[in-house]
Amino acid sequence: MSNRSLNGTDFTAMVLAGAEQLQQHAEHVNSLNVFPVPDGDTGTNMNLTMSAGVTELKRGDSSSIGVMSGILSKGLLMGARGNSGVILSQLFRGFSRYAAPYEELNTLQFASALQSGVDAAYKAVVKPVEGTILTVAKEAARHAVFFSRRTNDITELMEEVLAKAKETLAMTQDMLPVLKQVGVVDSGGQGLVYIYEGFMQHLGSGLVTSPTSKGDSVRPVFAPYVLERPTAAPVAPSPDAPISAQAKLETENIEFLYDMEFFINRQLGEAQGTNFDEEAFRKALSVDGDSIIVISDDDVIKVHVHSKAPGEVLNLALRYGEITQIRILNMREQHRDLLSAGMDGAPEPEWFAEIPTEPAREEEPSEPPAHELAPFGFIAVASGEGIADIFRSLGVDVVLSGGQTMNPSTEDFVNAARSIAAQHIFILPNNSNIILAAEQARELLEVERLVSVIPSKTIPQGIAAAFAYQEEEAFEVNQDNMRDAVTRVKSGQVTYAVRDTTLDDLHITAGHYIGIQDSKIVATEEQLMATSRLLLAKMLVNGDEIVTILTGSDAKQEETDQLVAWLEENYSDVEVEVHEGGQPIYPYLFSVET
Repeated sequence: MSNRSLNGTDFTAMVLAGAEQLQQHAEHVNSLNVFPVPDGDTGTNMNLTMSAGVTELKRGDSSSIGVMSGILSKGLLMGARGNSGVILSQLFRGFSRYAAPYEELNTLQFASALQSGVDAAYKAVVKPVEGTILTVAKEAARHAVFFSRRTNDITELMEEVLAKAKETLAMTQDMLPVLKQVGVVDSGGQGLVYIYEGFMQHLGSGLVTSPTSKGDSVRPVFAPYVLERPTAAPVAPSPDAPISAQAKLETENIEFLYDMEFFINRQLGEAQGTNFDEEAFRKALSVDGDSIIVISDDDVIKVHVHSKAPGEVLNLALRYGEITQIRILNMREQHRDLLSAGMDGAPEPEWFAEIPTEPAREEEPSEPPAHELAPFGFIAVASGEGIADIFRSLGVDVVLSGGQTMNPSTEDFVNAARSIAAQHIFILPNNSNIILAAEQARELLEVERLVSVIPSKTIPQGIAAAFAYQEEEAFEVNQDNMRDAVTRVKSGQVTYAVRDTTLDDLHITAGHYIGIQDSKIVATEEQLMATSRLLLAKMLVNGDEIVTILTGSDAKQEETDQLVAWLEENYSDVEVEVHEGGQPIYPYLFSVET
């Protein structure tokens, strides 16, 4: 292997070595979780994310670093789990965008690719926090850019990158007070350092492994807990789910009646070479249309729109090239035919079936016309069959199994959304560590439909948001109402500590129970009942009216009855509701509302 450049074969071997190094230390990364809870999961999420990337990478066979980094990026993007996994996927996504045109990278280019990854990761996070994996990646990339001007040796450069990453990791304690208080470094940053260590181990060994090789030197080993992890899969909707909107729809209420699909060939026609402003094009289509899908590359633009004015759509399209494969249907006419035949729906026409699929694009999912779609659909994340049943009873279409440790991936959200026949979809992540993956799925789906992520960080917040939904209201109104509902509920959870620590002058002993209000540990006692009562006492203030208790799989009926009796005796004005949640690890989840 030449130390002066990095090609796709070497890059693949580096990534496999980095994935193995992370896997071997995933439990250590988990142990760095600031909260001493039994489901600290940063290492698990980063390992699952890297595993998804490696799975895709092993299917590739190219010596081009542009090709292989792109394959890795795709796998990481769809397999990303948790905040740490999403940030990791964005680091490699930015790297791959820079590397795309190259067969191999020299030191200057490798450093620039690392910096591009940092730029993408910071852009993906709404409010970046320093002292995290972001800072470790940023400082390492910044040093790489500096040092790449002083060496033409990739191995020497990676050695400097790793050293800077370790130095920055040690400093995270001084950047985030909570890390210093607990005496740990940032868990995500530690995970990234392990990946970089794997990179360095391969480069230092001088071994070369082909993308399809199964050589023992760098093969990734996947931990048993990864293989045993329950697959997050959509739960079937309730049999009582609403039927198709066809039977309830009046023909004349179909406002955008012309269903249009066509290609614009940018290499033909008088307008060839004209700069295509996709955002402006979408905006112009939306004046008299909806259900807009625009997919463009350098040569071809594919357009789908439901419009009142098909002539204006075609005139607009002609500005950018020659129109081909035009299909226009009158949806009112279709609807009248369906009703007269006594049918409630019809199959989607196989548009463009005769056109070969573009090699660089994934096949688009089959999608019913807008007039066959429900106005709204819901995806929620829940752990525990009882909680899942509650969400289904509130009209949620797909419940993804997941929680603090079992984080659904970006791909899980994408697949769930595509399984729902709805124009607008709301996602309730119900965990702060799942929101980024949901947001990443929203971005991937934006050409298909309107998706909104309601930032629910707890199960009670998600339930409150679902309750706030009103079918007759517009999308924006429902979105605002649900976001507001999330802020008006107090959430509590009880679990046990896995290690001794001190947080905010609260001494916590391993094996004792801890009470968490929203995101802060506020109570700890040796006994479950004592911890639960102390937590509820801190959550309840004057004016609170409803307490909901969700019992976990380990909760005992006798203790639950005692807790309810204590609430009724000490808070006589409060209404108490108890539901079987079935969630693991947390014997009780509490919701307090006014």
